[in-house]
Amino acid sequence: VLLFKSRVVQQQDGERNFHSFYQLLRGGSDEMLGSFHLQKDPALYTYTKEGADTATSNNDRSSHKAVMSALEAIGFSQEEITSIYQVLAAILLLGNVQFESDGESVQIVGLEAVNHISELIASDVDSVCKGLLFRTVATGGGEVIEKGHTEQDACFGCSAFAKALYERLFGWIVNRINSVIEVKDYNPVLHGKNTVIGVLDIYGFEIFDNNSFEQFCINYCNEKLQQLFIELILRQEQGEYQREGITWQHIDYFNNQIIVDLVEQPHKGIISILDEACLTVGKVTDTVCLESMDTKLAQHPHYTSRKLSPTDKTMDFQKQFRIRHYAGDVTYSVEGFLDKNKDLLFQDFKRLMYNSANPVMKEMWPDGQLSITEVTKRPLTAATLFKNSIVALVDKLGCKEPYYVRCIKPNEMKSQVLFDDARCQHQVAYLGLMENVMVRRAGFAYRQHYARVLQRYKMTCEYTWPNHLMASDREAVEAIITQHGFQDDVAYGHTKLFVRSPRSLYTLEQERAALIPILVLFLQKVWRGALARRRCRRMRAIYAIMGCFKRYKVKAHFWEVERRFTNVRTMADYGRSVEWPTPPVALSQFHNNTVMLHRRWWARQIVKNIPPSDMLEVRAKVAALTALSGERKDWGFSRAWERDYLANVRNTHDQSGYS
Repeated sequence: VLLFKSRVVQQQDGERNFHSFYQLLRGGSDEMLGSFHLQKDPALYTYTKEGADTATSNNDRSSHKAVMSALEAIGFSQEEITSIYQVLAAILLLGNVQFESDGESVQIVGLEAVNHISELIASDVDSVCKGLLFRTVATGGGEVIEKGHTEQDACFGCSAFAKALYERLFGWIVNRINSVIEVKDYNPVLHGKNTVIGVLDIYGFEIFDNNSFEQFCINYCNEKLQQLFIELILRQEQGEYQREGITWQHIDYFNNQIIVDLVEQPHKGIISILDEACLTVGKVTDTVCLESMDTKLAQHPHYTSRKLSPTDKTMDFQKQFRIRHYAGDVTYSVEGFLDKNKDLLFQDFKRLMYNSANPVMKEMWPDGQLSITEVTKRPLTAATLFKNSIVALVDKLGCKEPYYVRCIKPNEMKSQVLFDDARCQHQVAYLGLMENVMVRRAGFAYRQHYARVLQRYKMTCEYTWPNHLMASDREAVEAIITQHGFQDDVAYGHTKLFVRSPRSLYTLEQERAALIPILVLFLQKVWRGALARRRCRRMRAIYAIMGCFKRYKVKAHFWEVERRFTNVRTMADYGRSVEWPTPPVALSQFHNNTVMLHRRWWARQIVKNIPPSDMLEVRAKVAALTALSGERKDWGFSRAWERDYLANVRNTHDQSGYS
């Protein structure tokens, strides 16, 4: 964001400002926009009107929801999220602030926007107006005076304030995310090795119709990264070949150190010349800086300008210079170089934000706590800050293990069916891919450990499938290579196989792809058989368990019957009152038969105890039972037999009532 914060106030033709502004305007709710004093139309704001029609509102609305959800998911509080969007709203309103001069002083045209800005940044209106119209300066004697801005200085200060707000917001969000994902109370024993995964996202060389300070810094960064890339690739290649005992072929490549020195060399480089011009007292223009560069760099083989090459009419006098980068020539316009390099932000804005009542915004501006008399050191220029960050980045990358992902944009229409040959060739050249291909072609395109090669391609050789019986994996890999006839296209290292031509690898892959369906069917067959056998074993086990359990239940029933009827012979009722246990289903019929046998035995015991004199009565009752069963409810079997009932006066009815 050190470079691209200039996009906040100025964009290329047809280019949008940062997406967050459009997402806020088009995706924010009416309530949110009302609280921020904003309207949905990006064309109403100076900083977003350029790209108001370059994207659909639906995309911005969905993206806004996604950003809000991501902020909440990663741990931002609602107050912090609100503060983020308040800063964005303040930046948009700053773009609409206008100034006018009456010849003596400068005033703000209309205070409505300033009132809204002061509310958003939690400051008072007078402090905001004072910061926009005046600059506090400390004299050599320690006296502090307020110097009024010219209309040009006021506009410059307002733009610088807007850019600084976005830069500080971006830096605060990055630091906040890092603090959330940081491992707390790191312990190597518990958490393992302290490793770092970093992502560096940067496009290759930028060449526009008008290349300015931002493109100069980006292309310088690419020169440094290209230098590191070639060194790392060559060093890795050479080191790996030496470790594996493979003969190394020397590669001649362009060393772009001379271009890096042209930009960053102390006292002689372009950055030093820019810094010197920025520090020079008096009115130093971009043209004067260009003349100084022409004087000091006239003999450099990778630098030229119209003054040094009068016949080259592709450059303008006192306006443009050209650097011959490793990927091609880039012409830069010197207009605005000094202002962008100074990147001057008045201390009044820093103190204004530090004194904000919003704690989140105050945290973004810790340097605002210094008074004007305490700020004595001139801040570093943008180019120097960028150079220092690139040097630190290169040092960090140099001690890491880098993995490169080179992205090619096929067309400008964002279409999945268009392929612009010229644009793709341009990107291949300016991304440094040619050097990478050259380095790779000079050696072996593919290298892999023997175990990995064997694991992937062993099915293509009859001697290695499914498992080999050779002394080592290397011998097994040699058998695979020999069977396919690739002996002249490979080299055998101590632990890895090196394949020179991709064609050999493609042949192995094609044969492997043809065998995979056959192997899959075989594995499916084996697995289905294994599943069937496992199901069979489980069913057998289930039936065995069921048989044992049934036998146990039968035995348990017998044991319970035996326990209950052990003393039945000595009981008064011969077990008539004993309750039978519930039988298992398998013993239902047996249970019924057993109950019947017990009843017959019980009846036998009862009959044995009846005197012979009562047997005739018992037989009569049994005969009555047989005759009257089901005919009447009570037929008197519970009463004693009294024989001659007619002679019994008690049972004789009074006949007088019938006469």
